[in-house]
Amino acid sequence: MRKLIIFLHTSLDGYAAGPNGEMDWIKFDDTLFDFVGDFTEQADAALYGRVTYDMMEGYWPTAGDQPNASKHSRHHSSWYNRVEKVVVSESLQADSSTKRTVISGDLKGNIEKLKSMPGQDIILFGSPSIVRQLEEHNLIDDYWLMLNPVILGSGISLFARDITKIDLELAAIKQFPCGVAALNFKKKNQ
Repeated sequence: MRKLIIFLHTSLDGYAAGPNGEMDWIKFDDTLFDFVGDFTEQADAALYGRVTYDMMEGYWPTAGDQPNASKHSRHHSSWYNRVEKVVVSESLQADSSTKRTVISGDLKGNIEKLKSMPGQDIILFGSPSIVRQLEEHNLIDDYWLMLNPVILGSGISLFARDITKIDLELAAIKQFPCGVAALNFKKKNQ
């Protein structure tokens, strides 16, 4: 069974973005990029909500081709172009030329089917609204929360306020020079 792994930046007070979707508070460095790059090598599918997919699609297909592209940009662009992109959307259409599959109904059934198919892990970057829907159905196997040293006070919450309890266990903590602490939580008895 394939694992569904989420990577989300969060503020100390549990927001994945500012009130208007701002993400200018998120910290990165090369060590963090390399760390996430190790996980992308173990995944052959990326899961996105429509907004995050549009942002990714607008940048990553050609990011590695730029003359001043960083090692991370070249690596992630190459990965992005070769993996299946699964997008949760009611209006987008599938496109085999870009390896885009669309889920437009029955999120639970479609994700369970995707997880049961042969292949490597499935990674979800961002997309807090999709994370909340996946939590509702207890479909996330592995949480990697990138805890940023900031309190936003308001914004787009990482977790649904009416979520049913999900028991997790802390599996790892890694600190990065930029001040971010990566916290890995897994479902209990996994």
